[in-house]
Amino acid sequence: MKSSRLLIGGVLAATVALAGCSSGGGEAAAPEQTDSGGPITVWVDPPRVPAAEAFKEAHPDIEIEITQIDGTVGGQTVRQAFANFDEAGEGWPDAIFFPTNDDIAWATSSISNYAADLSELMPDVVEGYDEAVLSFCDIDGTIRCLRNDAAPDVLWYDTKFFAENGYEAPTTWEGYAELAVTIAEEHPGKISGMLGDAYAVNRYLQAANCPTNERVSETEARIDLEADGCGKMIDLLAKMQEAGALSNQGIFDGDAAEAGQNMVMSPGAVWWGNYLYRDTWGVPEGTITATTPLAWEGDSEPTTGNEGGGLWGLSSHITGAQLENAITFMEFVATDPAWQVELSTGLPGYGPVQDAWLENVEEDGYFADIEGSQAAFKESLGAVAPYDYMMYDTGSVWTQTVPPTLIDGGSIEDAIAAFGEELTNQAESVGYTVTH
Repeated sequence: MKSSRLLIGGVLAATVALAGCSSGGGEAAAPEQTDSGGPITVWVDPPRVPAAEAFKEAHPDIEIEITQIDGTVGGQTVRQAFANFDEAGEGWPDAIFFPTNDDIAWATSSISNYAADLSELMPDVVEGYDEAVLSFCDIDGTIRCLRNDAAPDVLWYDTKFFAENGYEAPTTWEGYAELAVTIAEEHPGKISGMLGDAYAVNRYLQAANCPTNERVSETEARIDLEADGCGKMIDLLAKMQEAGALSNQGIFDGDAAEAGQNMVMSPGAVWWGNYLYRDTWGVPEGTITATTPLAWEGDSEPTTGNEGGGLWGLSSHITGAQLENAITFMEFVATDPAWQVELSTGLPGYGPVQDAWLENVEEDGYFADIEGSQAAFKESLGAVAPYDYMMYDTGSVWTQTVPPTLIDGGSIEDAIAAFGEELTNQAESVGYTVTH
């Protein structure tokens, strides 16, 4: 019954229609739950393969088949495969790490209904999460996934560069933009942010409470780039872009290492520290540090975005021993220190193991200000602006519109206008009624 090898190599043999919202017809009949009595099948992206392998080592009594899937943020391979499974009524993995957080929208739609409600299946684990951290998995009052790691944005900056030039880390978005322009003018080639990746929309527009994908219902979305929050962030981005303070590259670009080493300041997720600065860009130890997320002038509390954080889903189509073993897997990858503390590069989403992970940060000694970084990580958890994952992939629309427009010489305003138009088009194409 399992079709776990369909995605090896990232290629599907057939082109399938994507599962959309159920605005045009009734709900698909739910298939009966099954218990194969055999191994559980889990799908994971490359960075989560160690999590599955750690489970395999910790639970040798549970037979498991691990399939590595395409981990490209915004990729459609997994979604297409699930459309096939939904049509056939079989083939789903028992558990999955969704490569794109927006995947939870189609995985919980009335057409697919793949992701099980974990509120009753795993109540103790659910209770271990901070409500704000797990809010992305709350679909109409039911918890349909578990966060792998919390990924709130903090402000990263190069402490050596700042000290050498007498700069102080900003505390507001307006101060960040002003300093970014100053740095670009005084140190050409030094940048204070990147715009070319799918997470840039979270880094900037989410942090401004800009409604790019506000879920009104399963069939209605609010997209309003004319809202006040959008306008004030767009103005700041325009000033920085015109001054040469921002790069059109994305954080995951193959040639982004040089840009990363020249990025002396930027909002960015907690996992940037280990995964990007240390492991990907090779920024030397004791150079960068994190500080409190930025606030808007006049606001006492910071407001920040959230970049990824990863969602684990459990199949709603299994029962018996198969379900029990899959739940054991879900509990391990979400809560067990063997993965979340010892191997994960990001701050765990599960609250009870966060302090142990932060202790590892101290032992690693990578950041210039370890205590300050630890405090910033903790404070950022409650500063994330609300954000809904939708059937359309906001990050993909961003990368398809904003960087190309800027590279062709367009302004930030031109780029955001193209982004908003295409975002509305894609939302409507998958069945949403768009309101403003």
